[in-house]
This record gives sequence, C-alpha cells and structure tokens, in this order.
Amino acid sequence: MIKVSEILEIEVIKGFKARFIHTENTTLGYWEVEKGAVLPMHRHLHEQITQVEEGEFQLTIGGKTETYVKGMIAIIPSDVEHGGVALTNCRLFDIFSPVREDYKKLK
Repeated sequence: MIKVSEILEIEVIKGFKARFIHTENTTLGYWEVEKGAVLPMHRHLHEQITQVEEGEFQLTIGGKTETYVKGMIAIIPSDVEHGGVALTNCRLFDIFSPVREDYKKLK
C-alpha cells in the first residue's frame, strides 16, 4: 500500500511541487501548483495523461490552448510540444509512459 501523503514532495520547477510513484512501465505524478506558476513549452518522448483534480490550468498542446478544470483530462502524445500556466492554485495528476527516469533522480 502507498500513501501519497507520505511520499517526499519535490519542487521540480518554481511553483510545481510533486510526489512521484514509479512502476515498471509508468510514472504517476501528484502535483501541487501555485497560482501563476508557468510550465515552459517543452517536449519529451513520453506519452502523458494529465487530469485536473482542483483549480484551473491553461494548457497548450501542439499549438492549441484550452483551460482545464476539475475532472478534465488532457492527452499529450509523445514528442508534442506543450506547456501551461496555473490560473489558480491547482492539483494535477499525471501519468507518464514509459517511466520518467529523470524524475527518479530528483531529490
């Protein structure tokens, strides 16, 4: 059994704090994001699924910008440029496949 609240929280970039669970094939990310925090445009070779659990997050995927709220899910294909900004304080849940080896190294 894993309790998310007991996993070490890491500030990955300014305003984005996360707790990660890594399985053989996926990485789960539980994010606390501060209002106004910016996720710079970037791309990676992982498929990503992002669900907003609380707040409003403006996300740009492949040049298309939308505002996501609680219960909405974004699918970000591998190698597609994406980024965003927290319009309010947010809680986000990410699933990455394959495993984010770079996130395993964060302390």
